[in-house]
Amino acid sequence: MKKEIPMFGTLNTTEIEDLLKQQVLGHLGCYSEDNIYVVPISYAYDGEYIYCHSLEGVKINTMRNNPRVCFQVDKMENMANWKSVMTWGEFEELKNGEERNKALQNLMDRSLPLITSETVHLSPEWPFPSKDTRAIKGIVFRIRVKEKTGRYENSEGPFLTH
Repeated sequence: MKKEIPMFGTLNTTEIEDLLKQQVLGHLGCYSEDNIYVVPISYAYDGEYIYCHSLEGVKINTMRNNPRVCFQVDKMENMANWKSVMTWGEFEELKNGEERNKALQNLMDRSLPLITSETVHLSPEWPFPSKDTRAIKGIVFRIRVKEKTGRYENSEGPFLTH
């Protein structure tokens, strides 16, 4: 009888980059004043920065107090077949026109699922890109990624005979 042995492993640099670029939802973790805050957030990744858009609130205030953050994404087919990437970096609020516009353009250019929540909609013209990014309300920020790691499990790995 053959018994399946799951394969666990570490994602290589290309696999890490691919997963970060392919996904649109991640989990942002931040810490301030003895409170840890983890929240799902939509994003875009350009190979250097993770770009996000948000309204004022707990996560923005927490990151303003302590810009060190972590960000996690995963792709899960099922509990035995998944990939996960963890990044660490620094929150940077984008207030000036050029950097803010670049971030918003990255967010508008990503491919999103057909059904999305209102928090993903950047402007009232959704799903069409806003003609004037200055009209997009809210906080635009990026995470300057400093470190990345990735893991996976694949149940379709080698078999062991017993």
